[in-house]
Amino acid sequence: MTVQAERLLEAVAGPEDLRCMAPELMPSLAVEIRSFLVKHVCATGGHLGPNLGMVEVTLALHRVFHSPRDTLIFDTGHQAYVHKLLTGRREDFRHLRRAGGLSGYPSRAESAHDVVENSHASTSLSYADGLAKARQLTGEQGRAVVAVIGDGALSGGMAWEALNNLGAARSRPVIVVLNDNGRSYAPTGGAFAAHLQRLTEHGGGEVGRNLFTELGFAFVGPVNGHDTAVVEEALQRARALNRPVVVHIRTVKGKGYGPAETDEEDCLHAVGVVDPATGRPVVDASTQIASPTWTGVFGRALAELAEQRADIVAVTAAMLRPAGLQAMAETFPERVFDVGMAEQHAVTSAAGLAMGGFHPVVAVYATFLNRAFDQVLMDVALHRLPVTFVLDRAGVTGPDGPSHHGMWDLSVLAAVPGLKIAAPRDGARLQTLLQQATAVEDGPTVLRIPKGPTGPDIDAVAQMEGVDILHRSARRGLDVLIVGFGPLAAGALEAVTVLESQGLGVTVVDPGWVIPVPAAVVAMAARHRLVVCAEDALRTGGAGAALAMACRDAGVSTPVTALGLPRAFLGQGARGALLAQAGLDAAGIAAAVLEGLGCPDGRTVAARTEQCP
Repeated sequence: MTVQAERLLEAVAGPEDLRCMAPELMPSLAVEIRSFLVKHVCATGGHLGPNLGMVEVTLALHRVFHSPRDTLIFDTGHQAYVHKLLTGRREDFRHLRRAGGLSGYPSRAESAHDVVENSHASTSLSYADGLAKARQLTGEQGRAVVAVIGDGALSGGMAWEALNNLGAARSRPVIVVLNDNGRSYAPTGGAFAAHLQRLTEHGGGEVGRNLFTELGFAFVGPVNGHDTAVVEEALQRARALNRPVVVHIRTVKGKGYGPAETDEEDCLHAVGVVDPATGRPVVDASTQIASPTWTGVFGRALAELAEQRADIVAVTAAMLRPAGLQAMAETFPERVFDVGMAEQHAVTSAAGLAMGGFHPVVAVYATFLNRAFDQVLMDVALHRLPVTFVLDRAGVTGPDGPSHHGMWDLSVLAAVPGLKIAAPRDGARLQTLLQQATAVEDGPTVLRIPKGPTGPDIDAVAQMEGVDILHRSARRGLDVLIVGFGPLAAGALEAVTVLESQGLGVTVVDPGWVIPVPAAVVAMAARHRLVVCAEDALRTGGAGAALAMACRDAGVSTPVTALGLPRAFLGQGARGALLAQAGLDAAGIAAAVLEGLGCPDGRTVAARTEQCP
């Protein structure tokens, strides 16, 4: 695709301009929009493939419906780039997914046209159901409620709960626009995907009943989602029916951009900075990081474990490649289960596998496991089942913003009885802790891994009852014990130089297993003047809070300063910058130590003389 002049697109300051354009201009405008997306998303990174497939559908939506008076809800939210483009945010794409810039998802702070910040999937139909009920109760008429769902989101159980209610309420006219591109990240599987394929092959609702009509919906389609006029006509028909209706629209993920259409992995679903001519990543040789990624290390380690143990199986929720299961799936396809965007089902299905004698490894983004907390608590932990959860993108993730930071899981999961939680500091520890987790047979385990490269391995200088001691000051007292949970151990070690320059004796440890708190850490805490712990998770109810409670319960009077992420929705930005803002870099850790010892201005204090453990 060549990047063309954006003459028509420049004339669209808002949806009203689009509605004034002649229908015959839509194909040319669609070409301009695709060129714009390729140019800008390749420069900043973002969700490219899904939005290239949504161009004509979004044009038709804004020509038929009058947003924001009519409500458009996009599910999943990463399909909304074209919507943003047509609602006055064209210039903001230069800062897409950057700190202070345009969000990669709908954002209520950005525009009145963004009603829901729904970057988690399968929620749009429930929002639509509630909005329609509200308008019915207040007597409002003539304001359409349109839920645009697709890119695999209709495989989520919550969507079916909403369909069950919507189909039974003929007096609440919600329009469900089903963007059927046959994929989420990978091709969509399961019985429902097969049903949609049969509708496409046999004419859908035009020739008889189908699943949607049996649930009480009118049905329009399937229609070609890359013909704006055809989509407009289908949407006009749907609105005129004045009842719950499903409009089945067939699209091609990555449409119009060769590298995306031919990408067998995920149609360039989400990209970093790439060459627009080829779709291949742009790498600056001067800054290239040679370290493997956390996801890659996990994937290879799990595949090796699966070779050694026939009882190891894997489960994921539409995240086969992103969560690191591709290597195992290639070797043992019959032992890897992708259940679609259905985290609750994934967890309880894993419980069933454990009851059947297997050890399931559930690989999912940390932020998405929030959706299945009850299943972890009541379906796995209550039964003391051996299920291992590997939470990818735990902690600060960066440009995807508040919905994707994996910062809630540790505080939530710490409340689950019998659950053991580990946070590896490097690739070597990840492999060791994965082996240990999958060896646990009397309850569930969790491994938290961040997004990005692992960095160099950090060896321990000593060990105490399974807790790694990474540093202890020579010939100094025991002033401060720094507990660096997982990947923050590296920052804790960097803080040592500053602290020792102030004459302080410093011990740095990484417990590996953070919940429940190892007794050895409590014993070390008792021998120091101050404990400072740092975690890439919420400060409220996290591992630091658990350590402080364990010290109190053991009668240890040493004060504990828990550093972590604030109880807030963090915006998008670079991972390092966001950690620094939260005081979780080396400078922040050192400052917390000095303040805790009563010398925030850098003056040294008298040190104790006990020997390090």
